[in-house]
Amino acid sequence: MTNATAASRQAATIQHIASFTGLSDTTLTHSLQLARHLSDIDASQWNALAGPCPFLRHEYLLALEQAGCAVPATGWAPHYLLLTRDKNLAGAMPLYLKTHSRGEYVFDHAWANAFARNGLDYYPKLLSAIPFTPVPGPRILARSHADRVSLARHAVDMARENALSSLHVLFPSSEDRLALSEAGFMFRENVQFHWFNQGYATFDDFLAGMSQQKRKKIRQDKKKVAQAGIRFRWLTGSEINDDALTFFFRCYCQTYLEHGNPPYLNLDFFQRLHRFMPGNLMLVLAERDALPIACALNVVGESALYGRYWGATRFVSGLHFETCYVQAIDYCIQRGIAVFEGGAQGEHKLSRGLVPVKTYSAHWVRDRRYAQAIEQYLRQETPAVEGYMDVLRQHSPFKHAADADAPPEADA
Repeated sequence: MTNATAASRQAATIQHIASFTGLSDTTLTHSLQLARHLSDIDASQWNALAGPCPFLRHEYLLALEQAGCAVPATGWAPHYLLLTRDKNLAGAMPLYLKTHSRGEYVFDHAWANAFARNGLDYYPKLLSAIPFTPVPGPRILARSHADRVSLARHAVDMARENALSSLHVLFPSSEDRLALSEAGFMFRENVQFHWFNQGYATFDDFLAGMSQQKRKKIRQDKKKVAQAGIRFRWLTGSEINDDALTFFFRCYCQTYLEHGNPPYLNLDFFQRLHRFMPGNLMLVLAERDALPIACALNVVGESALYGRYWGATRFVSGLHFETCYVQAIDYCIQRGIAVFEGGAQGEHKLSRGLVPVKTYSAHWVRDRRYAQAIEQYLRQETPAVEGYMDVLRQHSPFKHAADADAPPEADA
């Protein structure tokens, strides 16, 4: 049996944190506890801390649990680190005990392999992230910097107490990064592509800011799709009926299976989202002869639209870009939405008007030898990411720099 196999089998038997010393301070009248189930946490208090990000809402995370998507059996054992003050929830950190690195979109397989080659267990590891969702935003839910630092430090203590290899925080906000830095985390940079609304009144206004070549390409793709007889409908809230949601799920599964992977999410999860968060869902439905042939699901936030999943039952040239990006951008323009986040990776998004932004992840590693090796690796990787960003900016699809304005980093 290889070390990797042995570690995998050992990790598979570990479903929850074995111990955590809940701390209290009578002077500050606060305490820290660990909850295993989100249903045990008051939804209104959680959502008050979570803010506008839809992926952090109690309903979203609970749907992942109750639909059986983010549970111990799938390698995502939920744990919620809670800070209470005067019997009210003052801070929280969603955590998952992971027995693999799938569904994270920050790739640490090389680190896991290095542990395995030396006979050490990388899994289970502790993770703070939104399962299967590479969206930047808060990961430490608190109203003050001091509380965020306290939660980060106690999460480290929890990992150390249970002899876990590491703790990782994926796509944290800028406020989180300040707290994580103070708590001793290392940082890794990556790149996503987002679209920013420059106050466009119409889709043609948006196209007018692009270079002639890119503008022509988008118009050609739109023409091809239209000539193929494709028409689009935007469905939100109650407009999304069971048939539309079932068709979307068929398309979603098709995309994963075409890439040789089983889908992470099930129909029950999407049905729960539609039941409990209907105002946050938007489907782009592509139809030919009044029959659906492709679909994309977007999540609507307070000031952002998040592109999440897509699939098609027929191949039509240009259909993917039109359904996933062009329709989403047009929707944002018509609704006055500030940002469209196109998901992880994808240089092809640049030519559709999405521009590169930095994203981050934070890492704590218990074994100091490996922490030093990873820190050295990150010192080499970070300049490469900076160089990549520079190259991408040089290939901006816009005529003028003002049309490509974007913050230097992604933050929800």
